[in-house]
Amino acid sequence: MDATSFPDDLVQTQAAFHATYAALAAPHRGDTTALRRRLLRLSVRLWWHPYWDTTPSVPAARMELRQLARAREAARAA
Repeated sequence: MDATSFPDDLVQTQAAFHATYAALAAPHRGDTTALRRRLLRLSVRLWWHPYWDTTPSVPAARMELRQLARAREAARAA
């Protein structure tokens, strides 16, 4: 699957999911309720995105999306 075939909003949502998950996993967070709610909203957006109706191999595409989002985050951090 071509990594550029993912819609930008889907990649951005996956990146936001990773950032929220990392914030929730950080020690000594006081706003865990808000982070959990955001994580839930993002996961619903990811799961029900219309893109998944157009791809033949959804599990493989989901994994590639996660890898793409992580690679973009790492590139921005570098």
